[in-house]
Amino acid sequence: MRLQLALNVKNLDRAVEFYSKMFGAEVNKRKPGYANFAIEEPPLKLVLFEVPEAEERLNHLGVEVFEDEQVGTAIERLRAAEMDTLIEDETTCCYAKANKVWVHEPDGMRWEWYKVLADSETFGAEPQFETDACCADSEPEAKEGACCA
Repeated sequence: MRLQLALNVKNLDRAVEFYSKMFGAEVNKRKPGYANFAIEEPPLKLVLFEVPEAEERLNHLGVEVFEDEQVGTAIERLRAAEMDTLIEDETTCCYAKANKVWVHEPDGMRWEWYKVLADSETFGAEPQFETDACCADSEPEAKEGACCA
């Protein structure tokens, strides 16, 4: 497993150049507005989103695992701790199909545990928790839809 750090950057080209030099690593995946590095030492998945107007530079944190059972173990642990989770099976996000579980830490930072299943040519959608803006004013029945599943 390796820790994931997802950053919002103002200029993707500049960021890719900087992090390539900083870690002595080549970019692993590069798409419009998106890049990631799979760094071996230290074990890190560095993800860059080109979002010049972002108020925060930190997008989210995660743990990439290499066995699907590890996602299941994380789900069991989070549920046993009665944490609010969002489970996504075979979802497309960040130009990859993955199984994942999301949680928010007490101050609102998003964390994900995920296993990449395959590459994708499409970016996909951002996860939507019941507490996200699209669901804040929804009726309980509406929260069962794709936005808040």
